[in-house]
Amino acid sequence: MIISVHSENPEVRKMKQVLDILQGGGVIVYPTDTVYALGCLANNKDGIARIHRIKGNDSHKQLMTIMSPDISVTAKLTTPIPNEVFKLMKRNVPGPFTFILNANSKVPKIVQSRRKTIGFRIPSNPIAMYLLNNIDDYLVSTSFKVDNQFFPDPIDIEDRVGKLVDVIVDGGVLETKLSSIVDCTASEPELIRAGDVPIE
Repeated sequence: MIISVHSENPEVRKMKQVLDILQGGGVIVYPTDTVYALGCLANNKDGIARIHRIKGNDSHKQLMTIMSPDISVTAKLTTPIPNEVFKLMKRNVPGPFTFILNANSKVPKIVQSRRKTIGFRIPSNPIAMYLLNNIDDYLVSTSFKVDNQFFPDPIDIEDRVGKLVDVIVDGGVLETKLSSIVDCTASEPELIRAGDVPIE
């Protein structure tokens, strides 16, 4: 199923449909500020397993990212964030940046790395932000990339996985961008991958 949503002003009625699907254990495809992403609630083990199967991933190697509406929500799931890391995040969010932080006990183990870390994103996409501000759980995601290929057009996504997900949120054709990844778990933040937008 595809639900077409206004990219800048998501319609409440349509977004409630998507939220109901998420809360009911569904797997969705939705737009972010970089690419389309697969997502489900963080405690949805079956949903996470479905996402790994769709992407053809080994769940121990492919880490999920927790999408967050702001830094204060992120901080509830991490060990104390050092002041310099907090300042770095504050300068760059919301935006196309993934920050790897040390997870605390509130993060389901299924989405943690073996080092007990997890990536966090605070996106600027209005559709993604609507979801994040209106769910009771946390949204875990991974970019919709199958066979090493991104799919910026929801029609192509439906052709590829329409029967494997519960809904595709159509926010228009996206310009494919890479996010920057910054590992903030050591004494000094380390840029793991430089994305299309420079980090400040």
